[in-house]
Amino acid sequence: MYLDYENLAIGARENLGRAFDYGPVADAMAERGRVVVRRAYADWSYFSEDRRALTRQHVELLEIPQKMGGARKNAADIKLAVDALELAFERSYVTTFVIGTGDSDFTPLVHKLRELDKRVIGFGISGSTSKLLPPACDEFLFYERLIGDDGGGRERASRSKDQGDGEETTTRAEPADVAVQVVRTLTGLVQASDGSTIRSSSLKRALLRKDPTFSEADHGYRAFGELLRALESEGVVELDGSGDPLVRLPDTSDAEASAMALLAEVVAESGSAQLSGLKDILKSRDRSFDERRLGYGGFLQFTKAARSRGLIELEWDDDASDYILTVNG
Repeated sequence: MYLDYENLAIGARENLGRAFDYGPVADAMAERGRVVVRRAYADWSYFSEDRRALTRQHVELLEIPQKMGGARKNAADIKLAVDALELAFERSYVTTFVIGTGDSDFTPLVHKLRELDKRVIGFGISGSTSKLLPPACDEFLFYERLIGDDGGGRERASRSKDQGDGEETTTRAEPADVAVQVVRTLTGLVQASDGSTIRSSSLKRALLRKDPTFSEADHGYRAFGELLRALESEGVVELDGSGDPLVRLPDTSDAEASAMALLAEVVAESGSAQLSGLKDILKSRDRSFDERRLGYGGFLQFTKAARSRGLIELEWDDDASDYILTVNG
């Protein structure tokens, strides 16, 4: 575990109004495996109180002076990257690297570690984390999530500039519909595996590959299995077994046929319809309509499926700059 401590400490103070606490991070990493190296890089003359807390947590502190004369140096970043790569080459048994920072300068390091077949977990303060960093990692944890700060801290995390690099930073938007995320990912896995059954663990890994910041906790669940059971009770998925159950999509043929019949009915009433705005009309007729819950990646894909079934015609209109739908025949 390598900590860009200045980034974490200043991010916690400016965005959350509190000191950075290593404890929740240590707990989260202990749940994921055995940590054999813990190093934090900073000019410790600025973080005297933090030094004592980190020492009690068995973190090795590396002193990197940040000022040489009047010029500020990024020596800590360089030292961290060199140490991480050195360990990757010298200790083949180390399979996972944890990088604590929000600085996009570490993105090349993350890419190189993954090229070396290492799993990379990142974590940082949401308001001081570059948008470039989380997608590069196998998993990215926001510190606010680890400490359970879902209120004022997240509001304060809305500032739009990273510390010193002028990049846009992440903002914590409302989570997307988790049912849609699960259905779309499960559909893709089933298609890629030619209909093979999918384990819940494989589904979770796929969700993290698509969005390294994904967490069931953001949707109010303590574990991924609890989330899947809730979706099963809503008829979104079907589970078979315990522990690491098989996950299947339920038979949606009736719901799909009903949705396509509604589409054909709406188009028939007007004689023709533009694709833009059509989905809103369908939802006004049936508030439960959502093509993504039926396994489609988008509304256009859904309408193309209706065309393939002979229910509608679908053609591009250059004058309207849109697709035009008409009833078949």
